[in-house]
Amino acid sequence: MFDRHGHVRPVYRQLHEMLCELSTEELNARQNAADISFLNQGITFTVYSSDEGTEKIFPYDLLPRILTAAEWGIIERGLEQRIRALNLFLHDIYHDGRILRDNVVPAELVYSSEHYRREMRGVNVPRDAYVTVCGTDLICMPDGGYAVLEDNLRVPSGVSYMLTNRAVMKRVFPRLFSNYGVRPIDNYGRALLNALSYLTPPDRPEPTVVLLTPGVFNSAYFEHTFLARLMGIPLVEGRDLMVHDNYVYMRTTAGLQRVDVIYRRVDDDFIDPLIFRPDSILGVAGLFNAYRAGNVVLANAIGTGVADDKAVYACLPRIIQYYLGEDPVLANVETYLCSHDGEREYVLKNLHKMVVKAVGESGGYGMLIGPHSTAAEREEFRQRILARPRGYIAQPTIALSVAPCFINGRIEPRHVDLRPYILSGRQVEITPGGLTRVALRQGSLVVNSSQGGGSKDTWVLTQ
Repeated sequence: MFDRHGHVRPVYRQLHEMLCELSTEELNARQNAADISFLNQGITFTVYSSDEGTEKIFPYDLLPRILTAAEWGIIERGLEQRIRALNLFLHDIYHDGRILRDNVVPAELVYSSEHYRREMRGVNVPRDAYVTVCGTDLICMPDGGYAVLEDNLRVPSGVSYMLTNRAVMKRVFPRLFSNYGVRPIDNYGRALLNALSYLTPPDRPEPTVVLLTPGVFNSAYFEHTFLARLMGIPLVEGRDLMVHDNYVYMRTTAGLQRVDVIYRRVDDDFIDPLIFRPDSILGVAGLFNAYRAGNVVLANAIGTGVADDKAVYACLPRIIQYYLGEDPVLANVETYLCSHDGEREYVLKNLHKMVVKAVGESGGYGMLIGPHSTAAEREEFRQRILARPRGYIAQPTIALSVAPCFINGRIEPRHVDLRPYILSGRQVEITPGGLTRVALRQGSLVVNSSQGGGSKDTWVLTQ
């Protein structure tokens, strides 16, 4: 909200003036109205490690984060460039492997990834679209530019919170919202359905699209139901589907109905017990063969997780240059691969000031934040790294930018990041804004909801 000299930034001026006029009681009343709205809609998430019960109302901060049109323009160009390069990379490594033969990305780095699927070698994905939905995490750097913290290509979550945050904000601050000139995000459901439908062959002009959920006990089940309702498509579990003659069918009250596209929110390991984990009860037996035969589309494609492996992430600038012949619009955060002897030695000597991440984890799990860690925690991670160097990367501790938040009756700064959502169909569409995630605990750098984080509405201005 303020620049380094303590002056209110022009883009925040109206919000600042409103906050100076409203009493604490009025702000509390609006926060309570927002919380009740979330409760009534059942907007929750699951924290499996909590001692206070697993189901939580998603924490929502009252004050919006505001981006100018110029800021968003740079972000948009960078994200479009990134998803084009990621799709080309995934097609290449599962087909010709040119980038591996040219040693731009080490073959060992790709083949040792736990998310690389050898079963996908030579499988042709419709329209070469491996990634239809992507959520890329950005941070604002001290110079005001944006950098990519990580890409989420497997089953990126959180878009339902972006949409519900906006709906609640319009009710809580209607006048402020209308005065600001905020770009709309209401067409996300239609854009997602169009992107999914685009993947079907021409002989299926009216495709049947379904959303596959692991079920009610999944942490993101609210989002699954929300998106299925938003798109007007069936929400199914594995037991609702069957495969016959390499075609996928959905059980309905009117009989079997052929399925053309599955927007899956089930990880690769659980998607087909005949190919991956045999103990899975979440997937559909025979689904992979139907997929390989081209009779059903899975979005995102199986095997995309290799490109959001945090060790492969370190190679993204080279990947962009290799396929597109362009410099990255959005920088990466400096990353050390613990599988490299010299880099591992540096990390082990500097654990007290590094952020160490497990390459295949998400949700803030498997992470050490050096400056906030104990000697015992650092020693534990030292042993983990030595036992499995390929499993960890490290980055310098970066003080995420802060935004004003309404915390316990006071307006205080909290660290934030930004997760925009990218859809790749007939064209690349990026919803203006995204999910601003907030580290609600004072001093914390961890914004994940599973680790005590929350979110706020993100406004991208029209000009």
